[in-house]
Amino acid sequence: MKLLNFEFKAHLHDAAQVRATLKRLRARFLGTDRQVDTYFRVPAGRLKIREGRIENSLIFYQRTNSAHARRSAVEMMLLPRRNSVRAILSRALGVLAVVDKRREIYFVGNVKIHLDRVRGLGTFVEVEAMTRTGDIGKVRAQAAKFQKLFAISPADIVPLSYSDLLLEKRAARGS
Repeated sequence: MKLLNFEFKAHLHDAAQVRATLKRLRARFLGTDRQVDTYFRVPAGRLKIREGRIENSLIFYQRTNSAHARRSAVEMMLLPRRNSVRAILSRALGVLAVVDKRREIYFVGNVKIHLDRVRGLGTFVEVEAMTRTGDIGKVRAQAAKFQKLFAISPADIVPLSYSDLLLEKRAARGS
């Protein structure tokens, strides 16, 4: 499945306020999932396998690291819960990083909202306005709308993926 997203990730300071906004919007709550994302070494973009109770998929995406909502081209394949894809890709490509998180998953129409507690990094909100038709103007506007609804300041936007943040943290510790 190919998707175009307009997305942002931000430090989460007030989860209760975000949840209240989601309730007011009658967001559909899919549940809370413990997800382990294994990122593989690839020459371009990012390739990861997501393993959880709710979501299991192989995901390749390309996007710039920028401190604002940004476009992301995503290719995703749903996987059965128990599979050997991680083991095969680990041997073939090597593991770059492993992200372990507890994720609350919500939907408001085509917009997916995550409230994440990432081991070693803290808490975040992530918004992905998704389209299959390529209407990037619509999803860009949706991402901006949710940034305002959640009262997220530009300074709170995180330009990097969780894997990049963990790699930076590891490099700073010198390990």
